[in-house]
Amino acid sequence: QVGFNALRALSGRGVPAPFAAAGDGQVVGEGAGIMCLKRRADAQRDGDEVLAVIRGLGLSNDRDGKLLAPSSEGQLRAMRQAYAQADWRPGMVDLIECHATGTPLGDAIEFASLRSLWAQEPPRSGPVVIGSSKSNFGHALTAAGAAGVIKAIQALRHGVLPPTANFVRSQAGIDLASTPFVVLSEERPWPVPSAAGPRRAAVSA
Repeated sequence: QVGFNALRALSGRGVPAPFAAAGDGQVVGEGAGIMCLKRRADAQRDGDEVLAVIRGLGLSNDRDGKLLAPSSEGQLRAMRQAYAQADWRPGMVDLIECHATGTPLGDAIEFASLRSLWAQEPPRSGPVVIGSSKSNFGHALTAAGAAGVIKAIQALRHGVLPPTANFVRSQAGIDLASTPFVVLSEERPWPVPSAAGPRRAAVSA
């Protein structure tokens, strides 16, 4: 906490607000996340309820990023690896659970990475929902990735596109209107696409 405070990374209001104009820093949370991962064939053989299937993973380190100012290049490398492994186009995804912590610079860089990734995608019939579980309970640091995955799984399971708390309008550096992305303030139903396959979500951790 002392370190984050020295870096001026903490919210002075104590309210996590990813992507929002009111976002003034992160709120540190605590938590743990536990998931049972199995090969799909083994889960089906054992009669397990399969909540989601992981289709692709991407991992990279920033070449020139900093703790509070990550590199868009590094983020794009990770995302492109994941989509390539999944054999998906970005436009096949309806929900993106972002890393967004509520720090204006970090959120703007992540948004710019998403915008760049989607630059060549054809127009969609509906929006792509972006959000962050950190709006609900802060940045759980080492458990933040698990929280994001669990949130995405529950959204898939219940057929709901989840809202992001404390969001009224986007910060100045995030122009949602010129993109397919939306940040919801209320949940929406998430029907199964009729012809495009199953519900699909992406998670940035």
